[in-house]
Amino acid sequence: MKRIRLENIVKVFRSGPRATAAIAVDHVSLTIEPGEFFFLLGPSGCGKTTLLRIIAGLTAPTSGQVWLGDRDVTSLAVEQRNTAMVFQNYALWPHMTVRQNVEFGPRMRGAPAATRRQRAADNLARVEMDPYAARKPNQLSGGQQQRVALARALAAQGDCLLLDEPLSNLDARLRLHMRHELRHLVKSTGITAVYVTHDQKEALSMADRMAVMNAGKVIQIGRPEEVYNRPTTRFVADFLGEANFVPGTIAAPSGGGVRVETPVGELQAADCPVRQIGRNVLCCVRPERILLSSASASAPAANNHTAPADAAGLRATVAESIYLGEMRQYLCDLPGGQRWKISVLAGADKAIPPGSAVTLHIAAQDVAILPE
Repeated sequence: MKRIRLENIVKVFRSGPRATAAIAVDHVSLTIEPGEFFFLLGPSGCGKTTLLRIIAGLTAPTSGQVWLGDRDVTSLAVEQRNTAMVFQNYALWPHMTVRQNVEFGPRMRGAPAATRRQRAADNLARVEMDPYAARKPNQLSGGQQQRVALARALAAQGDCLLLDEPLSNLDARLRLHMRHELRHLVKSTGITAVYVTHDQKEALSMADRMAVMNAGKVIQIGRPEEVYNRPTTRFVADFLGEANFVPGTIAAPSGGGVRVETPVGELQAADCPVRQIGRNVLCCVRPERILLSSASASAPAANNHTAPADAAGLRATVAESIYLGEMRQYLCDLPGGQRWKISVLAGADKAIPPGSAVTLHIAAQDVAILPE
């Protein structure tokens, strides 16, 4: 296990002497702890894959330093860094068998034949691919090839494991299944792993910590729960799932938090980084954090939860009800031309019909405050 440390990494691409410089990675500094499963998350073109390739040694930074443990590896070649990488397209040798593919890393590092065979056997068993050791990659499914690519990377026994969107070529059902398997594999080996993805669900369900990137910069770093529940910018809140936003003004302190005046009514916020009265802010509320109740006795409640004592009660009107299987999403109109999404578990009760008056209950702990 090795700590990975990036110090002020910059990568500028130029296609010609007169071409405009494109900044792919913009002064990124971060530390990934030994044994941590760390995710680089962001939209396409944000610089996450470039940053991963810089860690691997496949791309040289324009400036900055890469440290693996106590070694500055910035100027070292790929083979001198002792890292293992799993690519998006798996990159298996088509002319080799599964066993030979897994033995490839140890063989390149000079391991004896007996050691290579044992590592291949151990790691193929770890990913449950040992019955397929004699097959060629074109005789395997996408999920099986992904497991072989993982076994090959683990057999190389690198100081860290680098994964570039390894699940993106799988169908949705298999991708969901492989999330759990991949996290279990990585954590059971204790290896330091860095995983690049644009899939928010992958990052939230698998990461120990994550860095959300945009336009070459790291916008926020934290545990999945922290980043999702307490985003520091609108971009992070918007990228990590659905969110309702409303502008507001800090009105007064309230317990350990603040009261915020907004066009839809007054909200309470328990954890507010901005406490200056009169300061303009942006309030963010996740759709699944809102408790929805009908104002009409003839209409069913959307859930059976009890609203906390500090919950704001906002009046709204149901505009639309969308059935999503396990969830039902309501679009509700609020004052000031606001239309919010509210997500509730879809039980056996009938949906609240459009035009119904409802109350949206929002606890203070579920209101995130973003500086405008």
